[in-house]
Amino acid sequence: MPNNRKKIILNEILFWKQNKLLPEHYCDFLMTLYSEGNEIEVEEDISHKKAVKAQEKRKNVILTLSVGFIAVLLLILLLVIHHYVWIIALLTGVIACVMMISAYILAKKNALITPILQVISALLIFGLSVKVSLTYFADQTIILFILLIANCIMWLVSGIKLKLTYFTLSGVLGLVIIIGYQIYISI
Repeated sequence: MPNNRKKIILNEILFWKQNKLLPEHYCDFLMTLYSEGNEIEVEEDISHKKAVKAQEKRKNVILTLSVGFIAVLLLILLLVIHHYVWIIALLTGVIACVMMISAYILAKKNALITPILQVISALLIFGLSVKVSLTYFADQTIILFILLIANCIMWLVSGIKLKLTYFTLSGVLGLVIIIGYQIYISI
């Protein structure tokens, strides 16, 4: 049997073994049969695949941590800095947009980081809304409520349209809390 065919068959048997499509002892028997006792190549393939998976996992963890760090830093800057608010607000808005676009692009490739990017961008936009309201319209609380309701409606629409439960629940709970607070104040 040609070497390419053997390699394809061995890789297929290895796939069956890793995904438990066949019992392990059957796969071991078939691998020994097709490799004619040469298990060294198969072991090298296994260790190479494990190394690639570990490298991808490490890359995902580093990316997630760096995005989270940047978002937390921006939120802290947004809430602490009172001078040059427009620069921080502009930077926060740009990074929130970049995160939303990245989440849209990565949605099919990486299922883990997509919700993280979506939530972080929603929180950045929320923080930006609150900061703009408190900085430029400090005496008018109605504008704060309007911006909070707009954020909740945006979360609700996004949750329904993209079928994301966490955004739908956040939008509904936010609206209920804001409307309940308004009713409580007016009584």
